[in-house]
Amino acid sequence: MKPDARLLLIDDDEVTATVLRRVLCKEGYVVTVASHGDVGLRLATEGDFEVVLTDLRMPGLDGFELVARLSHSHPHLPVLLMTAHGTSEVAIEATKRGAYDYLLKPVHMPELLEVLEKAVRSRRLMADPVVLGSEPAASKEAIIGSSRSMQAIFKEIGRIAARPVPVLIRGETGTGKELIARAIFQHSDRSNRPFIAVNCAAIPETLLESELFGHERGAFTGAEARRIGRFEQAEGGTMFLDEIGDMIPGTQVKLLRVLQEKTIQRLGGRELIPVNVRILAATHRDLEAAVAAKEFREDLLYRINLVTITIPPLHQRSEDIPELVNYFLRRHGPDLGVDRPDIRAEALDLLQRHAWPGNVRELENTVRKALLLSRGYPIDVELMQQAISDSPSATNRAGLPFVHHIAAALDSARLGQAEGVYHRVMADVERELLTQAITLADGNLTQAARWLGITRLTLREKLAAFGLR
Repeated sequence: MKPDARLLLIDDDEVTATVLRRVLCKEGYVVTVASHGDVGLRLATEGDFEVVLTDLRMPGLDGFELVARLSHSHPHLPVLLMTAHGTSEVAIEATKRGAYDYLLKPVHMPELLEVLEKAVRSRRLMADPVVLGSEPAASKEAIIGSSRSMQAIFKEIGRIAARPVPVLIRGETGTGKELIARAIFQHSDRSNRPFIAVNCAAIPETLLESELFGHERGAFTGAEARRIGRFEQAEGGTMFLDEIGDMIPGTQVKLLRVLQEKTIQRLGGRELIPVNVRILAATHRDLEAAVAAKEFREDLLYRINLVTITIPPLHQRSEDIPELVNYFLRRHGPDLGVDRPDIRAEALDLLQRHAWPGNVRELENTVRKALLLSRGYPIDVELMQQAISDSPSATNRAGLPFVHHIAAALDSARLGQAEGVYHRVMADVERELLTQAITLADGNLTQAARWLGITRLTLREKLAAFGLR
């Protein structure tokens, strides 16, 4: 969660409100408290909140009516309902009226913080516009590019955004697949309904099914109450399944049912629940190869592959790099104390020649580092080379930096200044390999371990041995 998330807490119990406010403020939320339902509705309508946390029973407007009114007037504002009356009727009614989620009192703080973080992220994904094309305002998120390949993607977004069909977004890590999904959502006729994003690779396999489809009380150890899943939260809107290629076969079967029958079944439940959700999916994997290896269902691939958008890696559209760099300079310069950031033409040429295995995400991080190093002065070649060399992906596809490293190590051994050069150099190579893998996987150990062909446990042990996180 980004800091300073604005939260409205509505609860007539002064003790509960005081405790919740104190805890949430410590977690970085800016909390406004109302003790009356009507006052809470007025504040939520007039204010600029990112999430509302409300009690069910309170003076004036009750929680159900509050949820219903805000769902109608502010469809992008997630409302979480707290109740001490955790019956099935309450759960169903809260969901029907548009609650993002509901929690039982007394509230379990780790659970509340987890749900709030998801709600704020969903709110920001829905509310923050994604601009297509060049020269957007630096304050807005944007998909930059004047190259033919990017212009073709913009046209495709316009062609399919309003059509209620699944879309598969392909591309390497760091190319901006989530931004493409958000652009499709924002240009669709579902833009006034929820947009829910789930990273299938970031959630443990044992929890992904419950995350997506919800569960009934007693469905598994720790399931103390019914919980709605992400599909029910996205009712009438759009679900973005990032890294769908990492979804386990059992969950793939349930997703196929959603696409074929438009129904879901909560974990541990028997009821078939109709859902109206558009599915956007993304992957960096070769799904056809995964089908051949029996790791991905062929029938599911046919269902999600009706429309495909493929984002080229950055090194294949290097003509877009100057636009991207200037956008990142304008966006991050003021935050880093550089009001008028500038870059030399030679430094831009260097960036266009770099391979960028981490794609746009790596380029953005490198520009931020260069801004920090520049201290307000124009960014030249030497400074940009330092920013690139500090990057976890500093070793380019040809491995040139390691050529000099190996030569220096062998020269030290020849002069009798070093021993064990083989083990030392191989350790350096392994450290760099692990660093790049874990960076490109955004810290996802399961994903990085699969790329490397080792177990997750082995990867954890190696990271610990090198002192990496």
